[in-house]
Amino acid sequence: MEKEIIFFGNKVLDFYNAQNAKVQTKIEYVLDLVRFEKHVPIKFYKKLENTNGIYEVRVITSQKSIRILCFQEQERIIVLTNAFVKKSQKTPKGEIQQAIKLKVEYLAQKEDEKNQNI
Repeated sequence: MEKEIIFFGNKVLDFYNAQNAKVQTKIEYVLDLVRFEKHVPIKFYKKLENTNGIYEVRVITSQKSIRILCFQEQERIIVLTNAFVKKSQKTPKGEIQQAIKLKVEYLAQKEDEKNQNI
């Protein structure tokens, strides 16, 4: 069961475009795992505790540890919200708050679209 990956806003794409080709390839590889695998290993995709349904896509290179925060809109839709280089053991609260804020914006936008089509 293939999943659809949606980029909400420009934060993830801007982050991706700022990386070198090798890192971009690694990001693409991990996103393909999330998209195509039925059970993605926790090493690459993990639900964060107490975050209102926020997940992190984990991309590890020899130089840096990258996180892409996202949420699942339905079983088959993954919405990417923001990305950053992880510098400590814990995922920064500010990044999680930003992902939650973008999730709320995305869902409100979807609701508005639904109401306009009635």
